[in-house]
Amino acid sequence: MKALTWHGKHDVRMDTHPDPGIVNPRDAIIKVTSTAICGSDLHLYDHYIPTMQSGDILGHEFMGEVVEVGPKSTLKKGQRVVVPFTISCGSCYHCGKHQYSACDNGNPADNQDIAQTVYGHPSGALFGYSHMTGGYAGGQAEYVRVPFSDVGPIVIPDGVSDDKVLFLSDILPTGWQAAEYAQIEPGDTVAVWGCGPVGLFAVQSAFLMGAERVIAIDHFPKRLELAKRFGAETVNFEETAVYDALMEMTGGIGPDAVIDCVGLEAHGMFVDNIVDQIKVSAFLATDRIHAIRQAIIACRKGGRVSMPAVYGGLVDKFPLGAFMEKGLTLKTGQTHVQHYMPALLNAIMEDKIDTEFLISHRMPLDDGPKGYKMFHDRQNEYTKIVLKPGMAA
Repeated sequence: MKALTWHGKHDVRMDTHPDPGIVNPRDAIIKVTSTAICGSDLHLYDHYIPTMQSGDILGHEFMGEVVEVGPKSTLKKGQRVVVPFTISCGSCYHCGKHQYSACDNGNPADNQDIAQTVYGHPSGALFGYSHMTGGYAGGQAEYVRVPFSDVGPIVIPDGVSDDKVLFLSDILPTGWQAAEYAQIEPGDTVAVWGCGPVGLFAVQSAFLMGAERVIAIDHFPKRLELAKRFGAETVNFEETAVYDALMEMTGGIGPDAVIDCVGLEAHGMFVDNIVDQIKVSAFLATDRIHAIRQAIIACRKGGRVSMPAVYGGLVDKFPLGAFMEKGLTLKTGQTHVQHYMPALLNAIMEDKIDTEFLISHRMPLDDGPKGYKMFHDRQNEYTKIVLKPGMAA
């Protein structure tokens, strides 16, 4: 089969791999019909996430048709399914609490020591996202093996297009969880840093959860226009001092809740960000955290901080004093996708949530290397790329 594979920084290739087969009784094999390039994939593209190996198959946002099942799978051949990016057993301590991204059994034992050393506990398992998270082949391929297929995938009704439901795999539940973690109350003002795919779904979700005002912060004009589509007020950080603007917009109080959808590769010519870049280049730090610093400083006293954005390791100049003195709370983590999928599928079917607005480009899977470069270099025009195996060039 054809598959997009990682070979180093800014080096994604279309390679040929053996077709996957059933390994465990709960497995299923999916023929991929749609797969997307995620903003988190760009962290791999930039080689910010460790434990990638040359030839690893990429991709964690995908869906397709069931073509083979193990004896303990609950799926049936011919069904169309969306697969969550988190690989979860459904029966461990954490899965029992619906904390699916913290599953103890998805990550194979020989990979658990990596995260145990860095984070104190093993990571949950993810498709196509380094050996620290399991080393599983991803879904930017013609076929993919899905472990624990009786727990993860959700069956899609006939007649519903891929484009409408594909993002149930990751970014829609992630944006929804981000808004939920912000503990939004009626009348709240919520500020969202980053209007990439997750940020835009967080904007939409915040309004659905009762926020009175949502302020979206970015520097790409097209992304800011998409945020306005849902009623957001916008701040372009290249044109306006964000903290000053938020204080003016909230009467000096600050937003009730802040959501960081930027993560470890923050952009902008800010003093702290430039220092972070120097330290990262000198291996004195791992992440550039301008967005979460700014969010904490801007959030009102007693407010809430939600951080769906990806961070990988050690950070510098974290405003812990401000966090404590202002009495803030923080919720973060990988998304418990399986927990949210059924309700979000119903919301899509009832036209309560718009998903297709995000897609700017559809490409053949063969054009994946070009898609990565375009998504990385031209994020204003390329808001979301969906790759289609079998699509003619």
